[in-house]
This record gives sequence, C-alpha cells and structure tokens, in this order.
Amino acid sequence: MKIAYWIIAALLCVFYLYAGGKKLLQSKQQLAPMMGWVDATPMWLVRGIGAVEVLGAAGLVLPPAAGIATALALAAAIGLVVLQGLAAGLHLSRGEAGDTALNGTLIVLAAITVWLATAW
Repeated sequence: MKIAYWIIAALLCVFYLYAGGKKLLQSKQQLAPMMGWVDATPMWLVRGIGAVEVLGAAGLVLPPAAGIATALALAAAIGLVVLQGLAAGLHLSRGEAGDTALNGTLIVLAAITVWLATAW
C-alpha cells in the first residue's frame, strides 16, 4: 500500500507542480494556447488555482515524508479530487467535453490516493 501511495503521489506531485507552476509564473498570453479557459477567467483566479495545485502537490508528499500531520496528505488528495471535479465541470460548461479525459484521469488517481491514504 505504501509503495502504491508513493508512486501515485509522486506522479500527481510532478503533474501539479508543473501545471500549478505554469499558472503561477506565466502570463495570460503564454497560458492561453494550452488552456483556453484562461481568456475568460480573471488572472487572480488563475494564480489562485495554480497556488492550490502547488499546495496540493506539497500536501501529498511532505507530511507523509516527514511523518508529521499525515492527515494533511488525505486532505490534499481530497482537495485535488474536488479541484478536478470543478475543472471538468468548467470544461463541460464551455462545450469542451473532449478536454475532460485528463480531468477524469486525475480524479481517479487522486481518489486512489485518498483510498490508499486511509487504508494505510
């Protein structure tokens, strides 16, 4: 269980550090070609989403690695499930059903992480 948790948590951590870092550091013009929804979203909200993603990535890895407040890893995984659920809803509301495959994959991975964090 621990090995499975660490593999999935590491994958999610890398993804969310990359995606969240881009949202935190790049301009709207740089993000728009990859993320069409950025044009219709205030930049403060894009930056906030990026911060949530980076904090979620840190929450998956740092507490269990340090052995302190490990319940934060569970909270981070649940938060990432919610975040991707909202992202899928946004894509569906914009008529971008084809863009929800990644959201669905991330929801499944984060949900497995929730299960592994509670089972271990």
